[in-house]
Amino acid sequence: MNSTLTTLDKALLLQIADTFNASAGKLGVVESCTGGGLGSALTSLPGSSDWFEGGLITYSNKVKMKSVYVRESTLEQHGAVSEECVKEMANGGMIALGVDCCLSVSGIAGPGGGSAGKPVGTVWFGLAVRHKSIEAFHHVFEGDRDAVRQQAVQAGLTILSKVSLKKAV
Repeated sequence: MNSTLTTLDKALLLQIADTFNASAGKLGVVESCTGGGLGSALTSLPGSSDWFEGGLITYSNKVKMKSVYVRESTLEQHGAVSEECVKEMANGGMIALGVDCCLSVSGIAGPGGGSAGKPVGTVWFGLAVRHKSIEAFHHVFEGDRDAVRQQAVQAGLTILSKVSLKKAV
């Protein structure tokens, strides 16, 4: 995966930093298909230690279950690349990392592993924000493995740039 940040990525990172700095909120990530790419991008910004607590790479189902409390039944019924799984990953990550907000990502980067229902490029994101319902976002990206992973990192940054840490009323 090419780790070069674009101008857009840098602008998104500044928005994310502003949001979390303004609220003294803490952010964490739980990654599968991006393999640490989100954490790498987030920590590329000087001062990120003020708001970024850390990340977990939960590549295998076993690690998803042990570290972020994804239920075995969720994996059996829906698979690791699903709305249900990423929601559990985000919620479990928020608990495990002790943060106010956690973004999770799981997908099929390829070149193999795809199916008719979940083609290569399918990526799900989960977003857990304290005092709010857990959201999920679905994308199907084009390109080779590196392109899918890079697009997933950028989509994750875009999701985080729109986070509000204000309590839901």
